[in-house]
Amino acid sequence: MKKLALIIFFDAFVLMLLGLIIVMSASSTYSEFKFDSLFHLFSSHFFKVVFGILFMILFSFIPFEVYKEFSKPAIFVITLILIITLFVAPEIKGAGRWIHLGFLSFQPADIAKLILITHLAFLLEDKKDLLQNFKEGFLYLFFWIIIISGLVLVQPNISNGLLLLFVSLILLYVGGAKLRHIFAAALFCVIVSGIAAMVFPHSRTRIFTFVYSWQHGNEPNIQVRQALLGLGSGHFFGVGMGKSLQSNLFLPEAYGDFIFAILGEELGYIGAVIVLLSYLLIFFAGILVAKKTKDKFGQLLAFGITFSIVIYAFVNVAVASGIFPTTGLPLPFISYGGTSLIFMCISVGILVNIALSNVPSINADSAIPAANNQTVNEVLS
Repeated sequence: MKKLALIIFFDAFVLMLLGLIIVMSASSTYSEFKFDSLFHLFSSHFFKVVFGILFMILFSFIPFEVYKEFSKPAIFVITLILIITLFVAPEIKGAGRWIHLGFLSFQPADIAKLILITHLAFLLEDKKDLLQNFKEGFLYLFFWIIIISGLVLVQPNISNGLLLLFVSLILLYVGGAKLRHIFAAALFCVIVSGIAAMVFPHSRTRIFTFVYSWQHGNEPNIQVRQALLGLGSGHFFGVGMGKSLQSNLFLPEAYGDFIFAILGEELGYIGAVIVLLSYLLIFFAGILVAKKTKDKFGQLLAFGITFSIVIYAFVNVAVASGIFPTTGLPLPFISYGGTSLIFMCISVGILVNIALSNVPSINADSAIPAANNQTVNEVLS
């Protein structure tokens, strides 16, 4: 397990170092144009990476069991914060997602993701005997999924809300919920999310533009067009670090949501594949950690964190490649960011601690957690 912990830690660490280089390349022209300084955005991102690494180290030493005690108050607090966000967050590009405290700005949806995963892991362990009962078990867990995801959806933050729903339902499946309950919940979520996506103008426009582009063989928007030009011009080995043309104000959000296009342009097909394999390495290492963890809460928390990191990464890549509609989700550990980067690092720290906390022991009591975890182990196998 120590080897798995080291793999996860250093994989995330290397991705952040790569992110620093790519952010510098992708943001320099915009920083010079907007702030009259080549290093303005890079400097901001650098300090966030430093804090992220410190948090990753710190949380790798905090016993993961303590989150059981705080999951209930945390879910209430984040629910309150998400409600406040609806009223106080300034509208940017058709959505109010950020809370500004003067010295600090943060996006509650990024915090809500980790808290929801933690609380669901706790409930799946706490209510394991009632989980097969729809009204007394499953519905109680689904209530929190709807509350948190719904509050994120109506910001509106459709992409984050949908992924929260998806990750949560997968976690319920791994935790042993009945498939028919999950399918019924998924159908309800699809209907409600579809209505929400059509109600809000910016998401409706993105979806209609995306569908129209598939019908007529065009790129959905200028961002995707420029992203594809960047990815295509990288060829096999890339144009070289710092030599991207798309970062010269051709590609909007080049240092943020569409940074994968700059990465592909500068590092080429080889570099892009290596980055994708790095995320897969985190995924497989995290799944092994979950599989070998001694208690159900640790198993589900490890799985939820691992799955959320990888699914967010591949959705971002799919958007930059024109496979999915534009979402606004950052590329984990690499994109310029604050709240997302910090809480990704905290998540990795928790995952590392779960790996380090599970030292194999041979005693009579070890059969008890093994029996309780049979369902989870079967799914992860």
